Amino acid sequence: MSEYQDLLASAVSEALRLGVDFADFRLERTRFTIIEKRDESTSISSGNDYGVAVRVFLNGAMGFAFTTRISRESIISALKKAYAMARGSRGDLPKPVLMDPAEDYYEAPVKKSIIDVPVDLKVNDILEFDKMLAQNQLVKSRTIRYVERVEERYYASTEERYLAEKRELAYMYASVFGSKEGVRASAHIVKGTTKGYVLWEKYPLDKTANELLNRLEVQLRAKSPKPGNFPVVIAPEALGVFVHEAFGHLAEADLVASGSVLRDKRGKQVASELVTIVDDPTIDDGFGTLKYDDEGVRTAKAVIVEKGIHKDIMTDRIHAALFNVDPTGNGRAESFRYAPLVRMRNTVMLPGDHSLDELLREIKFGYYIVSTAGGQTNLDGSFQVGIEEAYEIVNGEIGEPVRNLSIAGNTLETLFNIDAVGKDFQLFYGRCGKGQLVYVSDGGPHVRVRKITVGGR
Repeated sequence: MSEYQDLLASAVSEALRLGVDFADFRLERTRFTIIEKRDESTSISSGNDYGVAVRVFLNGAMGFAFTTRISRESIISALKKAYAMARGSRGDLPKPVLMDPAEDYYEAPVKKSIIDVPVDLKVNDILEFDKMLAQNQLVKSRTIRYVERVEERYYASTEERYLAEKRELAYMYASVFGSKEGVRASAHIVKGTTKGYVLWEKYPLDKTANELLNRLEVQLRAKSPKPGNFPVVIAPEALGVFVHEAFGHLAEADLVASGSVLRDKRGKQVASELVTIVDDPTIDDGFGTLKYDDEGVRTAKAVIVEKGIHKDIMTDRIHAALFNVDPTGNGRAESFRYAPLVRMRNTVMLPGDHSLDELLREIKFGYYIVSTAGGQTNLDGSFQVGIEEAYEIVNGEIGEPVRNLSIAGNTLETLFNIDAVGKDFQLFYGRCGKGQLVYVSDGGPHVRVRKITVGGR
């Protein structure tokens, strides 16, 4: 760390000489490999991406610049560009919340480092997985994308904070398209880990292939749903998407400031007393598990809802100052090419004390929702979500599959309608887009919702 610390310390000294209100520097090095298999075509790419991001705050304005060269001259040049941008702008930003001086280096533990595994072995694993998919006669097209990253981040600020963090990340997205007797359908899965090259130990190849193929086969024999208002049981994967998309974004401080439905709701009941939702950067093996965010803030759990009561919002330094709260360490950027935004990390609903059988037992007719296929949420809390895998619930038991189902409603109303929460828990992986892509996790238990609007799509 000393080489980079000396380099960044020199840039900090120059920023102080310029008389900024606050400045920080984020040096990143990322080693990546991407393996893609699209039907009969295979491609491999790998490399290193590195650079330095610079932010300057001066008189209520922010300037941002970056450089792809790691040298004192290029960093100072970027600093001067950011300074000139801030000095030449009129702004009403609050001064970012400041931290105490600190120095720390953290390396997230791994079981088997990505670096130690030859790329040809990784390619063979992907080809073996693809072979399992291709052997199914229902599959007409298939796509597999495997991404691995070794990320190193070095942070320095005019507060004399010098921090560094290293982690590994592996991510696999696979989708299949198929047809049978004139019916066409698609299915997808996403798997991930931060423990190194252990993806196929965590998710065995045959089990993962069978999971994806089963989703496709279910869709090809499924029937259309009955439209109307029905009770539903939501499985952990679909619940995670709902918690992230339909609720989590509403609790990001920049969107709260823009008028999300959670504005002025702090301390008020916004959900059933059975509901507790947190954004937790300490969950084991989560894509949002980080010790520090991209603003050099020590990450902390944000308890968004506790037993139905809205407690915290997710903040970066700027919005923490705006709302007069402590920053939660939710300032994240896609890379050094971007300034941090308020972003989620691991956003989950905590489990309750019911079994799945207990959730199903009281439903005479409803739907069991397993996985989603995209959707839309608005600041007023209204949402519509397409469902990829779902089943009827008939007399307390899971029945026939349905396809082309969608659910719609209001987020807070839906949370109020949760009347039972399962005791299980699962974590899932993905990337969230908000002008920038960042890796996140979401999840939770099974839950039962008294009623929700179900339709076709």
